[in-house]
Amino acid sequence: MKTPFNKLLYIGFLLLGLFQAFFSKDYIQAASSLGIGLAFDPFDTEQKWNDRPTWQKTVLIIHLALVAAMFGFGIGLNEK
Repeated sequence: MKTPFNKLLYIGFLLLGLFQAFFSKDYIQAASSLGIGLAFDPFDTEQKWNDRPTWQKTVLIIHLALVAAMFGFGIGLNEK
């Protein structure tokens, strides 16, 4: 199980994406970093989706919504 390493990568990409969104104002790059972070599931990767607790599902779905929002900001704010 590679969960501890996955947690570090997940948190790293999450922080990188938030930095790019709030300080660099580069929303497309933030969406990319946050999306890559989703590839490193911080929870037990051996556990099936249906068997996971609701709070873990909620965290991952909110993270996915954040990726979509950053992508939408990037597309919407670049139109001039």
